[in-house]
Amino acid sequence: MNEQLKEIQLPIAGMTCAACSTRIEKGLNKINGVEEATVNLALEKATIKYHPEETSIQQFQQKIENLGYEVLSDKAELNIIGMTCAACSTRIEKGLNKLPGITKATVNLALETASIEYNSSQVTIHEIKKKVENLGYQATEKVEHNNETQTHREKELEKQNGKFLFSLILSIPLLWAMVSHFEFTSFIYLPDMFMNPWVQLALATPVQFFIGKQFYVGAYKALKNKSANMDVLVALGTSAAYFYSIYLSILSIGSNDHMTELYFETSAILITLIILGKLFEARAKGRSSEAIKKLMGLQAKTATVYREGTELEIPLEEVIVGDILYVKPGEKIPVDGEIIEGRSALDESMLTGESVPVDKGVTDSVIGATLNKNGFLKIKATKVGRDTALAQIIKVVEEAQGSKAPIQRLADQISGIFVPIVVGIAFLTFFVWLVWVSPGEFAVALEKLIAVLVIACPCALGLATPTSIMAGSGRAAEFGILFKSGEHLELTHKVTTVVLDKTGTVTNGKPVLTDVIVEDTFEENVFLQLVGSAEKQSEHPLAQAIVDGIKEKSIPLKNVDEFEAMPGYGIIAKIAENTILIGTRKLMHENSIEIQHALTKMEQLEETGKTAMLVAINNQYKGIIAVADTVKDTSGQAIRRLKDMGLEVIMMTGDNVRTAKAIANQVGVDAVIAEVLPEGKAEEVKKLQQKGKRVAMVGDGINDAPALAVADIGMAIGTGTDVAMEAADITLMRGDLTSIADAILMSRKTIRNIKQNLFWAFAYNALGIPIAALGLLAPWLAGAAMAFSSVSVVLNALRLQRVNLNEKS
Repeated sequence: MNEQLKEIQLPIAGMTCAACSTRIEKGLNKINGVEEATVNLALEKATIKYHPEETSIQQFQQKIENLGYEVLSDKAELNIIGMTCAACSTRIEKGLNKLPGITKATVNLALETASIEYNSSQVTIHEIKKKVENLGYQATEKVEHNNETQTHREKELEKQNGKFLFSLILSIPLLWAMVSHFEFTSFIYLPDMFMNPWVQLALATPVQFFIGKQFYVGAYKALKNKSANMDVLVALGTSAAYFYSIYLSILSIGSNDHMTELYFETSAILITLIILGKLFEARAKGRSSEAIKKLMGLQAKTATVYREGTELEIPLEEVIVGDILYVKPGEKIPVDGEIIEGRSALDESMLTGESVPVDKGVTDSVIGATLNKNGFLKIKATKVGRDTALAQIIKVVEEAQGSKAPIQRLADQISGIFVPIVVGIAFLTFFVWLVWVSPGEFAVALEKLIAVLVIACPCALGLATPTSIMAGSGRAAEFGILFKSGEHLELTHKVTTVVLDKTGTVTNGKPVLTDVIVEDTFEENVFLQLVGSAEKQSEHPLAQAIVDGIKEKSIPLKNVDEFEAMPGYGIIAKIAENTILIGTRKLMHENSIEIQHALTKMEQLEETGKTAMLVAINNQYKGIIAVADTVKDTSGQAIRRLKDMGLEVIMMTGDNVRTAKAIANQVGVDAVIAEVLPEGKAEEVKKLQQKGKRVAMVGDGINDAPALAVADIGMAIGTGTDVAMEAADITLMRGDLTSIADAILMSRKTIRNIKQNLFWAFAYNALGIPIAALGLLAPWLAGAAMAFSSVSVVLNALRLQRVNLNEKS
């Protein structure tokens, strides 16, 4: 029952590694009514597709909380005006709780307020206020909450920063004591106080149980749910060092010698280093969603509307469909709409990447967030809120960043069993050292156990893929390339053959007047005036192209006395005393007009892909007029680039073979599939796939929908403001073919980046565990290496944000 399927994204706090995200994912997928649940560690979000009649958001929250994590909700406080009794507050409360996306709403009659917890990906404050108004009351946001702009991630970053500084201050004396044990540091002065085991205990305890509390809580929740994660490894390793040091301290009671083999510094420094690593990681992860922030930053904040005879400036959220908007030069277009008055050039580069402003006039559509350069415009709002092109783009990018690429499944499977295996290896290492390598040396064996536990944390493994997907899809969006999911971003690099639709893809999709050939005995302006006047009566697209071309020459057109369209032949018109025939060879032959000397020129025009029409005036041949669908300026260069990348390029069209080959030769395409009906395009794609080719079909996303769906990768080329986004796996906003190469290049670079990340994540563990087990790695070094592994993986992914898509690959 896919028609009833709903999708929700829930922000989750408390995940520390891939084992956490895998556990939540498995738990959610077990709920009846859940079609598919995926959890993204880097974005800290769960995306759930479910049947609302079988399950609910509350069940998902309950499940996530039972697993030991927290579902984050946005909070809002509203002042409610108009309540008179408890029945009012109850009515509002019930109404709000029924809204999709609201997890909890409580209304206080005495204070006349509503406290709401909601999911901003499903419902907005404006929609909540609208619901209250529909119930017969008024709602306004509490002023004191309007300044709370900090996100959960920013607050968490501040908290972690404070923890790190506190932990560092307490750990430095312990580190100082440890370093002073080495012979080469004998010159360093160390106060005797820091060698006292009870002073060390006093310094280490807050670090272990206050700063390190998060690891104990995380480990408890994981073990309670019969799982294991990074927290288990850290809690085990640091606790072993801490409690063994307490044991040694107790043994030292009564002795005058300070204990020099204590391990308080090991546990404290490990926790400090891990907190530092998490701090760097969180900052880097924040940067990986820069693309979304940039896109959101494009929106206008307010709009000037004309309502009830008054010009008002209102917040963008309050614009409704049908509003008349005033946009002055230099202002942003607030929402998608249609120009009803005025003319201007619009800078659409922020959405399409096109640097040249686009001229717009009455009846032209405009896209929200584009910039009005030089004219005053009156616009009628046609799409607002989540329906605007920019909102749809943000949604596509968010969904792509939150989705899982197939390559991530391998990492998820490994991380799911990794921690128990590591714990086993650590205890095996401990017993080997205690029994065989250093018999009876408990402290030495414990040190090796701690090193193995800490070096093996699988954080890097869990971050390897999602951070690259986030950075890659975000960077692509900046170039006007919208990948629908991480899966499509991954699969695009496998494409071997690119099939191009001709009309509107290779060409501009709009015929234009290209050639006018007039007999020497006739004046060209008179010829064009008669031809334009006659064709003005026709509704054929080619006729429109002729009329537009003649109007551009500022030639006035005359009234037509008689007009007849002859399908398949042409037209006959009478203007004053002149009879005009425009059309095919057959039309001329049937009217006994001599055209033999003109046929050679006509064939030459047709061989170059143009549609040529013969013109006779008063039963005498007077010339030829030709129109053509012109090739986009960038098509030839883009096709050369695709070939340089090792790709096979094929052009597919419904046109005749002669015209198709003419266009193909013009742009450098070697293979042509011509005279294909729209419903036959999908079959042609299947034939190519049966030959073992990985096919990318590039079309306008509407007429080519069947072929786009059948292809391994469907690319819709255009503005992305209509169903093109739904029809294809990738939307190319710029509208030219260079974006095809850019999309494939971005996919190649992202996959290369993911493989680098996975290699380093595996290499850290594959090399680190044996080195630690052999006793060649001190625990604090293991902690530093583990923290560095996560940070290096995220930083490597962020290199994708600097990718230059104009280079060859």
